[in-house]
Amino acid sequence: MNQYPGVIGRKLGMTQIFAEDGSVVPCTVVETSTFVVGKRTKEKDGYDALILGTGELKDKHASKAVQGQFKKAGVTGRKIVRELRCTPEFAAGYELGAELKVDAIFEEGQKVDVQATSRGFGFQGVVKRYHFAGNIQTHGTHEYRRHGGSIGTRMTPGRVKLGMKMPGHMGNETTSVLNQVVAKIIGDQNMILIRGGIPGARGGLVVVRGAIKKKNGGKKK
Repeated sequence: MNQYPGVIGRKLGMTQIFAEDGSVVPCTVVETSTFVVGKRTKEKDGYDALILGTGELKDKHASKAVQGQFKKAGVTGRKIVRELRCTPEFAAGYELGAELKVDAIFEEGQKVDVQATSRGFGFQGVVKRYHFAGNIQTHGTHEYRRHGGSIGTRMTPGRVKLGMKMPGHMGNETTSVLNQVVAKIIGDQNMILIRGGIPGARGGLVVVRGAIKKKNGGKKK
C-alpha cells in the first residue's frame, strides 16, 4: 500500500525541459488542486483512507444529499471526489479542508503511477482499433479491404470465441501507466511534470500516485 494517497489534478498539455546533460526531455504538465473532504478510519470503516476532492462545486449544481455530506463535514463542496488509501500516520496529519501540496508528497526522480481516461474515438474498425493489416487492394478484392476476416471456427465449438477482436467503441476508458518518472515539481504553482505522455485529452482528470510495482530502483512511496 502507498504511504501517501496521491493527488488529483488535470492535464494541461505537454512541454519539454532540458536535463543536466543538455538532452531534451518531453514532459506532461499536470496541475493539482487536491483537498481533504473526508476520512476513513480502521476503527470505523476497517481501513484507513483520505477522501480527496478537486474543483469547486456550487450548491445549485449539487443535490441536497451531496450538499448535506459536505456541510456535515464542514468543507467546501468539490466537483470530483476520489477515495485513496494511505497510512493512518499520514491521514492524521491532515484535517478536513486541508490542501495536499504536491511538493510535500512527491519528489523529483520518483516513479509514479498515473490514472486517467483515454481519449475517445467512437466506433472504429479493426484496422484503426487493433492495427489489422487489411486485405489486398487489387486482384478482385471488393468491399473487403478493411475487413477483419473470419471470426468463427468450424462446427465445434460452433461459436465466436470470447475476446475476438472486432469493430467497436475505441477509447474513453480508464487507463493506467506505471512507473512514470517525475521530471520536475513546481511547488508554488502546484504543478508536476511527468516524463513522457499520459492518457487523456487536455483538461482531463488525472490521479497521480506513488508507483506500486517497484522497478529498476524506482522510489516507492
